[in-house]
Amino acid sequence: MKIKYFGMFTDEGNALVWGMVETAKRADLDWRTVVDMLYDVACLDGFEEASDTAVREAVFMELQNKVDAEA
Repeated sequence: MKIKYFGMFTDEGNALVWGMVETAKRADLDWRTVVDMLYDVACLDGFEEASDTAVREAVFMELQNKVDAEA
């Protein structure tokens, strides 16, 4: 299966964020909670870019796709 690209620097980072997005969708997490999760991940060595604007925007767009699909 191809990993979705969220602006992370590695496939491992994109896979981690993808898992977070899927969890956020299933648990119907609010945006503030998702952003907090991204900032927590950004504190880990090798994943500092998780809090970058490009990553947050990619995550937001993916979450919007879920919302739009339910409408």
